[in-house]
Amino acid sequence: MTEQLSSGAAPHATASPTGWGKLWREPARPDWIRRRPGAPWLVVATVCIGAFMGQLDASIVTLAVPSIRSDMNASLAQVEWVALIYLLVLVGSISAVGRLADMVGRKLLYTYGFGLFTLASLGCALAPDITWLLVARAVQAVGAAMLQANSVALIRTSMPVGKLGKAIGLQGAAQAIGLAMGPSVGGLLIGLGGWRWVFFVNIPAGIIGLLLGWFLLPRTHVKAPRARLDWPGLLALMPAVGTLLLALSEASRLGFGNLTVLGLLAAALILFVVFVLRERRAKHPLVDLSLFSSGTFTRGVTTGLLGYLVLFGVLFVTPLHLESEYFLPPAQAGLILTVLPVALGLVAPVAGLLADRLGARLPASAGMGLVAAALALLVFSSHDLWVTAGALAAMGLGLGLFTPANNASVAAAGHDHQAGMVSGVLNMTRGIGTSLGVALGAAAYSLANALGASAEAPAVSGLGFRMAVALFAVLAVSAAALSFLGRRARPQVVPDAPDRSEPG
Repeated sequence: MTEQLSSGAAPHATASPTGWGKLWREPARPDWIRRRPGAPWLVVATVCIGAFMGQLDASIVTLAVPSIRSDMNASLAQVEWVALIYLLVLVGSISAVGRLADMVGRKLLYTYGFGLFTLASLGCALAPDITWLLVARAVQAVGAAMLQANSVALIRTSMPVGKLGKAIGLQGAAQAIGLAMGPSVGGLLIGLGGWRWVFFVNIPAGIIGLLLGWFLLPRTHVKAPRARLDWPGLLALMPAVGTLLLALSEASRLGFGNLTVLGLLAAALILFVVFVLRERRAKHPLVDLSLFSSGTFTRGVTTGLLGYLVLFGVLFVTPLHLESEYFLPPAQAGLILTVLPVALGLVAPVAGLLADRLGARLPASAGMGLVAAALALLVFSSHDLWVTAGALAAMGLGLGLFTPANNASVAAAGHDHQAGMVSGVLNMTRGIGTSLGVALGAAAYSLANALGASAEAPAVSGLGFRMAVALFAVLAVSAAALSFLGRRARPQVVPDAPDRSEPG
């Protein structure tokens, strides 16, 4: 099957494009790369660079906020948007980018995503004022969406049968390492050269990723039929996601009972209903709702959201607890917290192998069960620093078991020409889960203060921490139960899966 036939072009339309046209056509890999037995793993390695940089950048920027505020003489509200606008644009646009990639080519959008992300990082680093920085961050988020919407899709369409779990496990390990290194690398860069180096560091990595993507990634051999992008669906989805994330951001500060937060949540719900109604009638929907008719896909997306919620909720509340309960400085608190993503990164590749051999149900349900047990230990033994560190490590091991298996089961859903759409939904879920975890964690602290446990800050913090962790433990048990309900069978090859030995 040639690229032209799979994308719906006429068989005779094989003339090579010239000039600017070459920029919109995916180049084939060199023969010496394509013929290598390990060529699929070169795809995984390339994707892991983007996964690593995405998580590193996310965790670094939060450390730079105080320096940006001081250097640019900006208000706190303005500086908060440096992180918020990135998340809003990324999560709001990622499904549309995935759908577009299915039609025009995942390699094309992934490599250009690296280029856009790199140029926007340069714009952030050279920003003369806060307005420039916010615009550059929005553009950077579009580049990140082009990377994230295609990362899992490229792995899914490149790996041979029986290797998908291991490959996604390696990608998960790269994400965990980036997340773990963010605080230490960010602190070092800010200390040595200031906050602008937080963005300068993306430039060499982005150039390397762009070049590797251009030469090592395969062309998209099975494309979705060319059709107009579902603009009405996008115009409903983006404000729906944006309103929801804004509501969750405000809820982390004001609480869920605030009228503004409740109004935003109601508006988000209405917009999501409008989006679903639109997608049910659309001839070429942004998100094919028939995917959710599969119990495996629906369970995977739901448990994935719960997993990200628990992970980032704990990452939010634990530093507050360590600093107030043990009076640890931020650097030491961050070092203890690092055991969680390190443990996740160590076990994720092994978990991927288990998922390939046993199916997703056992490692996913066992992993979330271990997370629930670790959180229960934190609830009852949060006054012992060593127990806290051990529980965080156990939680990392559990999430390392759960995430690759669950993501592999979701990634295998649908047809190959829907891989970008599926990847976009998966990553949108992660963004919403991240925000929801932070909001719920903050709400637990607010509730503890409202209950007036004590006038002493450590006691209030301790109660808030235990309330948040207990809530996360219940959610982890729910995710474990849902994962256990899944089928034991390993993901099967979809009917239109391409020949992995095709040129390019």
